[in-house]
Amino acid sequence: MELAALAEQLRASGIALEFLTGELQGSHDPAGIVFTVLAALSGMEREYIRDRTLEGHESARSRGKTIGGAGVTDDAMLSHALHLREQNLSLRDIAARLVITTGKKKGRHPSPATVMRMLRDHDEQTIHPDRS
Repeated sequence: MELAALAEQLRASGIALEFLTGELQGSHDPAGIVFTVLAALSGMEREYIRDRTLEGHESARSRGKTIGGAGVTDDAMLSHALHLREQNLSLRDIAARLVITTGKKKGRHPSPATVMRMLRDHDEQTIHPDRS
């Protein structure tokens, strides 16, 4: 949503920006300069954080580090998940029937999102075996 449209929507709803303490103490119109400047600064900060995060990930990859948590899937889990998918079970039902066999999460069930990624990666690898 564009900033001007958001400001107008806030004004129409009777919402104002209010600082309780500090140099900007008081209530400010959402279409006013204070709101606009703060919105612009927050957008710049969001982009800065995003860029630094991506740079950190790239730096870690270049040093051979993996991003994310420890993997919880294995070939046996994939095989079982494929068998359950053939029975037209939902991702949630498949996840509930799988058990993590190693690591800190041993004995727990993987999330449906983990099952979805595992099956998607398998399908992509099956369709495009030259991609790794």
